[in-house]
Amino acid sequence: MALALFGLWMLLEGRWTVETVLTGIVLSALIWLFCWKFLDYSLRREWAFIRRIPRALVYLAWLIGQVFIAGFRTMSRIWSGREVHPHLISFRTALRTDPGKVLLSQSITLTPGTLTVDQRDDRFLVHALDDAFTEGLRDSEMEKRIRRLENNG
Repeated sequence: MALALFGLWMLLEGRWTVETVLTGIVLSALIWLFCWKFLDYSLRREWAFIRRIPRALVYLAWLIGQVFIAGFRTMSRIWSGREVHPHLISFRTALRTDPGKVLLSQSITLTPGTLTVDQRDDRFLVHALDDAFTEGLRDSEMEKRIRRLENNG
């Protein structure tokens, strides 16, 4: 974190002089110490975050693909002229962490044709544009991928 803070300082400063480098080192160290002392920061947490970045990027790329696929499914359903049957579905998730549950909730909402109406503890209530859009919400691939993100390994 201290290196990232120093890099940001130098990027924003724009000049490479002895004074700016020394000021950047001192300020970065002070901010790092403040975070360590008062914000429950630890190197172990930072390392766990860094190790999750590749999996998070893979998940983001997969999610973008799913948004496009669902967008085409939603457009074809609307343009087909067939009657839509809106549906509410309730299901439980096996996700353990609050950030994982929020990520699942937001990922469902980002996917066209579905909307997370309510999320309490491990229960989700999702509105789908049509019955066909509710398939796979229980124990979905999205949930499995988020579960992999939750794991530290």
